[in-house]
Amino acid sequence: MIKSFFLFLIFTFLSSCSSEDAKQPKIEKLGTIDCDLVETTPIVFKDQVYRFEYVRQKYYANSTGDSYFRFINHETGKATPGFAKGYHLGSAFVDGDSVYVTAVDIWNGENIILFVSGDLQHWKSRMVLNLPNWGLFNTSLCKADDRYVLMFEVGKPIDVAGKRFTARFAESKDLQHWQLTDPQCTYTKERYSAPHALRYLEGYFYNFYLEAHDGWEMRVVRSKDLVNWQPSPLNPVLKASGKDKTITNTNLSAECMEKIKGAKNINNSDIDFCEYKGRLIINYSWGNQHGTEFLAEAVYHGTLHEFLKGWFSEQ
Repeated sequence: MIKSFFLFLIFTFLSSCSSEDAKQPKIEKLGTIDCDLVETTPIVFKDQVYRFEYVRQKYYANSTGDSYFRFINHETGKATPGFAKGYHLGSAFVDGDSVYVTAVDIWNGENIILFVSGDLQHWKSRMVLNLPNWGLFNTSLCKADDRYVLMFEVGKPIDVAGKRFTARFAESKDLQHWQLTDPQCTYTKERYSAPHALRYLEGYFYNFYLEAHDGWEMRVVRSKDLVNWQPSPLNPVLKASGKDKTITNTNLSAECMEKIKGAKNINNSDIDFCEYKGRLIINYSWGNQHGTEFLAEAVYHGTLHEFLKGWFSEQ
């Protein structure tokens, strides 16, 4: 009788544990590294890790009077010269010996511009897309076999975006000439699903996007054709938690630290990541989704291949 009761307790305990939690790729949140920074991209360039930053006009340490982009050396904290003054919502991508940054010239505007550099010091730019009467926001660029695919966030017109914000796509063979994919290549016009990071692996595109659910949380879907999408059974990828408020950057001002302490946190958004020496360096934002926002860092102790596949593991 005692043995049976003991076995019953074990079974009850195991049943109460989530099997999804056990399978889910484990992201270790390290904590907050800055205030008022949102869209960032970790990259590896010439065997060094950098964090691409979109410095907004109202960023507390921005004395230029306008928005701009820069890269921060992950090890030293040193910033590269600022560039792309007045541009917004940038995202970085590395291919060979060059770094590419896609961005919009105005929020909710019609143009996507590509910046190119071989040294993070000198930049050239060219137009990627001009879409009259569209409203464009975040972008993410990846390489898929023999072509490049750009995911971009659309807020209007309603026949394109549906319920804002929605992912649309364009592709190029050479990063010079671009064309929109078919209109059915989208995710998703049915509800709030703001796209942020696009990756490609073994025939699948992985779209890490923001879902309005229990606040706002990062989720992932994948597709072979950019039309039909499969949600991960292990979603969400990230959601708000107390660990977001851990202060990793001890050089933050006392004012900023107090702001972190008192901030309302109902959001994990704007995820992006890179692989370096067998693990992922992850950036994301947290806050209230209404202007009070913070930049945080996390790690995944495994490869990009393991991370992407892990969200759709059948084991």
